[in-house]
Amino acid sequence: MNNNGTPVEPGQQPASLIRALEKLLRPLVKLLLSRGITYPVFSQWLKNLYIEVAEQDFAIPGKRQTDSRINLLTGIHRKDVKRIRNQHHDPSEPPATVTFGALLVSRWTGLPRYLDQNGHPLPLPRHAEEADKPSFEELVSSVNKDIRPRVVLDEWLRLGIVHMQDDVISLNTEAFVPEQGFDELAFYFGNNLRDHIAAAAHNLSGHEKRFLERSVYYDKLSPESVRELEELAEQHGMLALQQVNRHALKLQQQDAEKEASQAPNERINFGIYFFNEKTDHDKTD
Repeated sequence: MNNNGTPVEPGQQPASLIRALEKLLRPLVKLLLSRGITYPVFSQWLKNLYIEVAEQDFAIPGKRQTDSRINLLTGIHRKDVKRIRNQHHDPSEPPATVTFGALLVSRWTGLPRYLDQNGHPLPLPRHAEEADKPSFEELVSSVNKDIRPRVVLDEWLRLGIVHMQDDVISLNTEAFVPEQGFDELAFYFGNNLRDHIAAAAHNLSGHEKRFLERSVYYDKLSPESVRELEELAEQHGMLALQQVNRHALKLQQQDAEKEASQAPNERINFGIYFFNEKTDHDKTD
């Protein structure tokens, strides 16, 4: 499909884009097969998604999006388009631990009250020893007074987000990345890859304003060199995440004070990743 929404005939798609899509989809197909998700199941999901995107993102301004136009855009039979459009779509909500937990960690790593002199998250006692001292209970209550801190603590211990010694709770990582909990990991898998792909797809679309989307690639490295680079990437990547988090938290608090006519309605996602594998020059990806 061209930028104007006109379908492209088979064989007219840029070969470079097809090769890129094959590379992009290979690890996804590997994941699907490892979880027992077959092609017929995935193809039905994809059909639903094609119709949803065509309906929401490719409508002609001022005109109702019809089944016939969606059929033209997607190539999906009109009967299927009509049936799927009439189905009630209920998008799944993220696990409760995700949204609440991410907000807690952003405060723990972003507010000066919960940081030491070097800017690292303080180990927090469960209960405040003094009224003006920070504690885990206070942190939880600052986000939601209806959730018991003990419940949060038990869940975070299970997920490997914190560890506790002598009633003092320490953060294991300065980003909300559960070591356990498949639902939580799957939520971030979808959100982070969606936004990464959205940024890259936007940049391919010829828009003047481009999103930040950069990487460093090297091959022919020894395992020792890879480990050294991984440690360096984690160190500097976490510093970047912490700085952006603290500034974003500050700006969010400022924006909350703006008048209703200027109510903030935009979001950002800034992330890092590191990946390595043995190279095989015979592989297609």
